[in-house]
Amino acid sequence: MNAVARMALLDLRTVAPYRIQGLVLFGLLAVSLANTSPVMVLPALVLLLTSQAAAHPFMIADKAGLETLYAVLPLSRRSVLYGRYAWALASFLATAILGTALALLFAHAHAVPFDGRTLATMLTLSWALFALSVAIQFPLFIRFGYSRVSALGTVLPLALIMVAVVRLHLNIATIAPLWIWLPVLWVAGVAALAASVAVATATDRRRLPGPIRDGRAKP
Repeated sequence: MNAVARMALLDLRTVAPYRIQGLVLFGLLAVSLANTSPVMVLPALVLLLTSQAAAHPFMIADKAGLETLYAVLPLSRRSVLYGRYAWALASFLATAILGTALALLFAHAHAVPFDGRTLATMLTLSWALFALSVAIQFPLFIRFGYSRVSALGTVLPLALIMVAVVRLHLNIATIAPLWIWLPVLWVAGVAALAASVAVATATDRRRLPGPIRDGRAKP
């Protein structure tokens, strides 16, 4: 297992004590989304659940002072940073699986058509929202710390956009031109995350004292 995977696993262990709260939140969101359009279920979960789960290791590390722990682990600063992004991607994947199953269940319950194009559109929109959210959040968390930049503050504008779409009854699955742009949105999401990693890496280097830049953190 490489260093990035070990850091992502460490993040999993860090947030594991909060799994019950996470499951309760998922259940509440599932109930609240039961009567909405199935195609909006996964995007809503990504904004309201995945964004919080991805940021959770930052919150715990900030409150518990885990930077000291990271400093004595055989992990480079870059591995710690990349591990955070790997954890975020794993959180998105888990949400995508659960959210898709939930959307299919709701579509079946309400006798709403839910074909492959609808699924692809839902996944693409969710990916774009996730990538944009993480791309904005993570460099800010790394530069200023979670306590100074909450996840809610960065996700709220995106959430308002999605609420506006729902209230205007714009069913994205029926907008034909959007189908053409789906590959572009996937590529744009990857580009946004890559740019975010580059900015976060540069920010982390400036934030750290000289002796621990680019290498294993020293106690």
